[in-house]
Amino acid sequence: MSLADNACVPCRGGVPSLEPAKVQELLGQLEPGWELNQAKHLERLYTFSNFAEALAFVNGVGAVAEAEAHHPDIYLAWGKCKVEIWTHKIGGLTESDFYFAAKADRVYQTNG
Repeated sequence: MSLADNACVPCRGGVPSLEPAKVQELLGQLEPGWELNQAKHLERLYTFSNFAEALAFVNGVGAVAEAEAHHPDIYLAWGKCKVEIWTHKIGGLTESDFYFAAKADRVYQTNG
């Protein structure tokens, strides 16, 4: 089973962020391109041939976000889209963040 096959679990707060070793383990299971930014959030830049393709990707990721009740920050520009993921409720990363990252990759592979 891939990370993308797991359902995101809503966080109600009061849980710790993942330990750095677990973050690195899960990061290694994602497609290349994912990294931790300065805020220790998951981040990936996807590239496209034009604005319409980038917008279609955003719409696809948005549909997954609604279905999973897990909402990333999405930055759209001509030919590119950056997705930034973390669990807002705890200000850190949970396993669901990695599940969502894998789901975003699945949208990209399908539509990208």
